[in-house]
Amino acid sequence: MTTVAMDDAEVASRFASGDADSVRVVYQTYGRLVFSIAYKVLGDTGLAEDATQQTFVQAWRGASTYDPSRPLGAWIGTIAKRVAIDVYRREKRHRHLDDIDTAETPNLITLPPSVDQMEDVAEVRRALDELPPAERDLLRMQHFDELSHAEIAQQLEIPLGTVKSRTFRAHRRLAGLLAHLRTEPEGGRDV
Repeated sequence: MTTVAMDDAEVASRFASGDADSVRVVYQTYGRLVFSIAYKVLGDTGLAEDATQQTFVQAWRGASTYDPSRPLGAWIGTIAKRVAIDVYRREKRHRHLDDIDTAETPNLITLPPSVDQMEDVAEVRRALDELPPAERDLLRMQHFDELSHAEIAQQLEIPLGTVKSRTFRAHRRLAGLLAHLRTEPEGGRDV
């Protein structure tokens, strides 16, 4: 098991204390890892993207339970695997229900798969939609298209420093829009 490096320890400590700026760094550092874990479990890009969003929402909500002396990547990776398995089970359940002939069983009632998870994804999507279009596009290019800052700069034909400063502002604004997710009522959900 690897130990947390000094820079990582600072980010981990700030993340655990609820510092919104650290969310950007954590997402940049572990976004591809989380997506890879989700994709390996799910085998579907769209589902893996949803699982990635759900993972970071759950991590943000449970950041106060994270022990910053432990490796942050392993903690987030564990959350990612659990979320991906939940998404897989939900999808499997839906596929199974799609195969049932409801004409023969009219009393069959299906409940929404995972309301909490769907709410989390909806919250992230709403927050993304509230961002100015340029910031929203930058975040999508970086996290969904998995483009580096240099690749984004080349594609948008703007300086690399501009891309970095704009993505920093976009992450900060997104973290601010999602800050309410950290304040769960007593007895709320755990990660």
